[in-house]
Amino acid sequence: MSKKQDAFYYDSFISCADSACQAAHLLEESMQNFDAEALSTALDNIHAVEHEADQKKHEVLNVLVKAFITPIEREDIMLLSQNIDDLTDTVEDVLIRIYYNNIQEIRPDCLELVKVVVRSCEAVREMMKEFADFRRSRTLHDHIVRINSLEEEADALFISSMRALHTECKDALVVLAWREIYNYLEKCADACEHIADVVESVVMKNT
Repeated sequence: MSKKQDAFYYDSFISCADSACQAAHLLEESMQNFDAEALSTALDNIHAVEHEADQKKHEVLNVLVKAFITPIEREDIMLLSQNIDDLTDTVEDVLIRIYYNNIQEIRPDCLELVKVVVRSCEAVREMMKEFADFRRSRTLHDHIVRINSLEEEADALFISSMRALHTECKDALVVLAWREIYNYLEKCADACEHIADVVESVVMKNT
């Protein structure tokens, strides 16, 4: 397989991870500078990023269908492409739930959680940049460990946020709305960890 064909897959992984980062930054910006009246526009913006990420994933799969030789197993290319795309989808899902639950004010602990999501997405992008050289990389493992650590940080924030929500908020509808939002923020961190798990599995199978 030519280096150019090889690079296509790795470059696509990076590009798709970059889309996840763009979506995460748009989500963070919408939450930090919250304006309920502007949510519809924010949704359009983040959906445009998600749609572009979908197109990138389909490009990879279209090339994969015709490929005779691939740099790593076909199943791993498909799994990585899908998992990175799922991350962008999940980030978008957070904003969708803020919108349809008619949230009027962002809880401070939610802002802390979305910061971890942004850092997790950026860590995934850095990991994918290193992934192309996974057989010789000295830092890829560090990226995987960092993503796992960020997922643990997100879990801790999720638990403390849910505890505060259920002890401080007396409005059942508000509790239900925010439970869903916190759950999807936590799913974003989980999605990052799933990508790291696939990368670690690829490394184990090919080294």
